[in-house]
Amino acid sequence: MAEDINAEEYPTEIHDYLTTFEKSLTSVDEMLKTMMSVSRSELLQKLEPLEQAKLDLVSAYTLNSMFWVYLATQGINPKEHPVKQELERIRTYMNKVKEIADKKKASKLDKGAASRFVRNALWEPNPENGQTPAKAKKRKMN
Repeated sequence: MAEDINAEEYPTEIHDYLTTFEKSLTSVDEMLKTMMSVSRSELLQKLEPLEQAKLDLVSAYTLNSMFWVYLATQGINPKEHPVKQELERIRTYMNKVKEIADKKKASKLDKGAASRFVRNALWEPNPENGQTPAKAKKRKMN
C-alpha cells in the first residue's frame, strides 16, 4: 500500500507510520481469516462458558473499534457518536468477566489445614513434664 503511493504525494515524515499501519492491517486481515475459517458453532463447542463470553466480548469490542476508526476516517468525531457508549458498555462487561476469572483462579481455603494450623499455633507446652507437641500426640494416640 505505502509502496504503491508515490513519495511525492504525501510527506516523507509519515512514511514510517504508513508502513506500520499497513503491517497492522495485514495482521488484522490474517487474524480475521483465521477466525472466519472455523465456524462459530464449532469454536464455541470447544470453549468453556467463560471463554465463550470472552470471545464474544472481544469480537464485539473489535468490531466497534473498527467502526470507531471508520468514523474517524470519514471525518466524524467518534467521541460524539453512540459507538463510544457501546465501547464503554463492552469494557464494563469485560471487567466483570475478568473479575469472575480472577475469582476462579483465587486459591481456596483448606479449612482442615487452617484449623490444624491454628490449633498447633495455640498449643502451649507443659513445662512440668517437658512434653513437645509430637510427644503429646503420640501419648494421646496410645
